[in-house]
Amino acid sequence: MMRALVYDPYLDTLGGGERYTLSVARVMVDLGYEVDLLWDDEEILEKLGRRFGMDVSEVCVKKNFLRGVGSLERWRRMKEYDLSFWVSDGSVPFLFAKKNLLHFQVPFSGVGGGGFLAKLKFRKIDEVVCNSEFTRRVIEREYEVKGVVVYPPVAVGGFRPLKKKNLILSVGRFSQLKQAKRQDVLIEVFRKMIDGGFEGWKLVLAGGSEVGKGEYFDRLLRRAEGYPIEVVENPSFDKLKILYGGAKIFWSAAGFGVDEEREAERVEHFGMAVVEAMAAGAVPVVYWAGGHKEIVRCGEDGEGWRTEEELVKITQDLVSDHEKWGGQSLEARARAQNFSEVRFQDRIRKILRK
Repeated sequence: MMRALVYDPYLDTLGGGERYTLSVARVMVDLGYEVDLLWDDEEILEKLGRRFGMDVSEVCVKKNFLRGVGSLERWRRMKEYDLSFWVSDGSVPFLFAKKNLLHFQVPFSGVGGGGFLAKLKFRKIDEVVCNSEFTRRVIEREYEVKGVVVYPPVAVGGFRPLKKKNLILSVGRFSQLKQAKRQDVLIEVFRKMIDGGFEGWKLVLAGGSEVGKGEYFDRLLRRAEGYPIEVVENPSFDKLKILYGGAKIFWSAAGFGVDEEREAERVEHFGMAVVEAMAAGAVPVVYWAGGHKEIVRCGEDGEGWRTEEELVKITQDLVSDHEKWGGQSLEARARAQNFSEVRFQDRIRKILRK
């Protein structure tokens, strides 16, 4: 039996990057690997499976037996594995499996990635995998390596249009981590629209709050009071499908107010929620930075904005022009297929078999 080792330091955030990691593990299982996932809490698989609606029963959780050990002991413990898939936190680890993949889901910059020790470590890494062209460009510049892009797997087949409502949806973690989703901006824009006479529409903000919630979440709740704004905390996968299916428009403000060249880590690195919404026929209206540019084709299957005034105008245009909204909704559904789980699996299989 071939053995594979998987590590993701962000597993407990239960975000899109973690769906990516689990999907890689699933491909490994399908290829006949016995997969060990390094994490100290054995309940993490149940949480991940419930959040993403994925069967991960064939993956085994093992306590992180590499934490705090020296390079020699690390080599001894890892050499038993045929394959490792490691998600970087900005650092470059020593990896000693027979084949090693290092994954960057964050476009780290200014971390000294091109140093001598990092170059030495990269000699044992067979492939540097990035989740978008945006991430790849930053990583290649910072670490002086070549990367390949494998777009995240989106369960596009699990999302479909339901009876559409006058609903604007935004999905993303409620946190003030480095890469924030800026739901605060969306609430303020929607409040201004309502105060200006915008009627008959509702804004729903949905997302996880397990990590980095803090006072920010409570502030969102206070600002939403008295307006047709609903905050949905830690929705199940089934709940998300209903929200996506009913939404006509999808908003994202991730990266708002950030210079994407100087602070690449703080903008959207890809945007899985955008693709999920598109698969369900919601027209995306997204902040025009980072990975969003690789998903949405402005004027065809969605729109991009840079100022709050542009967000308001674009939204009102879509609301008032049903024909325009309908055309973009159909195009959005077709575009989403480019980021399907099947395409992801095919790409990962080719890399693993190389």
